[in-house]
Amino acid sequence: MKKALVAAAIVAIGAGGYWAMQQAPKSVDNQVLAYVPADTPLFSAQFEPFPIKDYIDALPEAQKQYPKEIKTLLSEEDDPRAQFFFRVLERYFDASQSGQQLIDTFGLPEKLTSYFYTLGVMPVVKLDVASPDRVWAVLDRAEADSGMTHDAKQIGEVKYRSYRLTDEGESERVDLIVAIDKGMLTLTLDTSFLEPELLEIALGIKPVEQSLAKAGTVDAIINKHGFSKAGISYFNHEELVKAITTSDGNQMARQLTKIFALIKDDPFGELRSQACHRELSGIAANWPKTVIGYTDFEVKNKQAKLGFSTVIESNNQVILGALQQMRGFIPAHTQTIDSGVFSMALGIDVNQFVPSVSKIWDDLLTPSYQCEPLAQLQSEMEGQSPAMLGMFTGMANGVKGVSVSLLDYALENDTQQIALKSLDAVATLSADDPATLFNMVKPFAPELANVSLPSDGSAIDLAAALHLPPSLGVSAKMALKGQHLVIYTGDKSEAIADKLAGEKPVANGLMSLSADYAKLFTPAMNLMAMSGEPIPEELEALKDYRTKLQLGMDINDKGIVFDTLMQTRND
Repeated sequence: MKKALVAAAIVAIGAGGYWAMQQAPKSVDNQVLAYVPADTPLFSAQFEPFPIKDYIDALPEAQKQYPKEIKTLLSEEDDPRAQFFFRVLERYFDASQSGQQLIDTFGLPEKLTSYFYTLGVMPVVKLDVASPDRVWAVLDRAEADSGMTHDAKQIGEVKYRSYRLTDEGESERVDLIVAIDKGMLTLTLDTSFLEPELLEIALGIKPVEQSLAKAGTVDAIINKHGFSKAGISYFNHEELVKAITTSDGNQMARQLTKIFALIKDDPFGELRSQACHRELSGIAANWPKTVIGYTDFEVKNKQAKLGFSTVIESNNQVILGALQQMRGFIPAHTQTIDSGVFSMALGIDVNQFVPSVSKIWDDLLTPSYQCEPLAQLQSEMEGQSPAMLGMFTGMANGVKGVSVSLLDYALENDTQQIALKSLDAVATLSADDPATLFNMVKPFAPELANVSLPSDGSAIDLAAALHLPPSLGVSAKMALKGQHLVIYTGDKSEAIADKLAGEKPVANGLMSLSADYAKLFTPAMNLMAMSGEPIPEELEALKDYRTKLQLGMDINDKGIVFDTLMQTRND
C-alpha cells in the first residue's frame, strides 16, 4: 500500500511540476468548472488561449536544455515506469527547441487552453489537443523504449489508457490515466481505494454537485483583486485546514482519512482535535487564500512579457494595519524592469518598525491557544520581545528606505585577472533628515571625519576620503538630494541622483528587486572564456539567458502582495 501511495505522490508531483513549468496559468473553458468541486484546495486556469508556439520561441535557448539531472536518472533507473516518464520528458525537451517542433510532436494547437486542479488529493491536468494521434505516438514510442505497457479501457463514450504504477501483487492499485475526448487531453490517477466516481468526474463524464461553476469562486477572485480574466490560480487555505483537522470536512479530508486507515498511520492525528480544528480554522479564516492573476501578458516576435500578482489574502486588520504602518520608500528608478543590470530596494519606516512588529507580536499572542502545536509556538514567542529591536533601530531614526542599483559595468579584456574598466552604480538612503544621520555616522568612520556635505545638493568626491586607488577607475561621489543621501559613480547614476531630489520619501512599498541576467553574467563569462578559464556549467547556462525579472512586495487592504514581471527574448 505504501508503494502505491509513493507512486501516486510521484505522479502528483509530476503534475504539479508540469503546472509550474509553464511559467503562467493556463486556459480553461468555463464549462469545465462544472466538473471542478468547489472545495478543491488547488486550482489553476486561464480562460483565454495561451500562445504556446510563440511562447516557446520566445524562451532563451538556455531555458530549453534537457536537465542533466534527468539524464543521470534516466541512465541509472531501470524501472520501466520511471523510464517511461523520463522518455516522455526527454521528447518534450527535444521538441521544445522550437514552438513548431513542440506542437508538431505533441499534436498541440498553436494556442491552447489547459488547467490544473485536484479532486481532493487526486491531480487532474487538462489541455487542448489538435492531433490526438501524435500524442498516442509519443506514448507508444515511450512504451517501446521503456517496456511500459497500458490497458485500453472505456467509460461511456470516453476511451482511455491506463498505466499501472504500483507493483504486481500489491493489495491496492494506482493507475495513471491518459484520455483524449472532444479535443482535450486529460491526465489523472485512478485508484482502488478512493471513490470510484472520481474517474468519471475527472474525464468530464459526471459533473459534481457543488462545483466551482455554482460557487462563483473564480469571478469573485477576479473582481476582488482586479485581475485580468485571462486566467487565475489559487490555493484555498481553509479547505487545506479542513483536510488536516477533520476526518470528513471536505473531499480531501475524507480521502486522507481512508488513506491513513489503510496505512495504519495518521500524521495529522495531533491536529484532528476539536481545539486544533477550531483554532486553525480561525487562522485560515483570517488568511483564506493565496491567489495569483495576470497583470500583463504579451507574446510576439520571439519576445514574451508576463506579469502576475500573487496575493496572500488576509482579513486580519491588526496585522495588515501593522504591516502597512512599516511600509517605507522605494525609489522610482528601482521599480522598473529596465533599471539596468541589477537593482534592489528595501522600504522600511524605521520609526514604525518596532511598534509595527510589536502589534503583530501581541496579536499572535492574544488568543491563548489550546491546540498543542500552536500553544508550543506561543510559548516560544513569549520568551522573546520585539522591543529589543529598538536597540538596533535607534541609530537609524527617520530612515524610510535604502537601495542599491548596478546600472552598467565593463571589465578589462587585456588583464590576467578580473578588473573593472567602468562602473555605473548608485546607492541611496532616504530619511526624514539624512544629513543628521550622516553626521551621526562620522565618528564611527574616521575617513569621513573631515567630509562635509553641501546642503545645496552639490556632490563631493569620495575617492580621496575612501582612499580609492586610481587603478580602480572609479570616482565615487556623495550628495544630499532632497531627503536622500546618495553615493554614485557614472553618468547614468548621476542623472538618477539628480532626479531623486524631486522625490518625497513617501510610503509606497516594502521591497523591489530587478535583474537582467544577460547583462549581469555575460561580461564576466566572456572574460573567462578569453582567458582560457573553464566556465562552470551552472554559469554557462546563464550566458545567453535573455531574461529580465522584476519582483516587488507591498501591502494593501486585501493582503500581502507579491508582483512579478518577466521578459524573455530569443535572439
